[in-house]
Amino acid sequence: MNFSTSLLLILAFIAANLPFLVERIFFVAKPKSGSKSFAWRLLELVVLFFVVGGIALLLEGKLGDVHTQNWEFYAVNASLFVVFAYPGFVYRYLWRRRGV
Repeated sequence: MNFSTSLLLILAFIAANLPFLVERIFFVAKPKSGSKSFAWRLLELVVLFFVVGGIALLLEGKLGDVHTQNWEFYAVNASLFVVFAYPGFVYRYLWRRRGV
């Protein structure tokens, strides 16, 4: 169980940062303006949150019974996902390199 938890945390960290590191919309289409807007990045972040949640549900089902959760569980997970996305956000919007 420890391996699957670690794998899920690493996967969540990578998935939370992908919208800020990749310039393609949903990793497929290039935006017409050349740069992806913050709204697209936010939408990708929400979609990836649900994808990681689905993977977590599958992993939990492999280990045993899936426990029902209340809204507090999902609020904490969404907050953790946003915290995981902070390095990508800082890299994209706050850590400006000169000449770029």
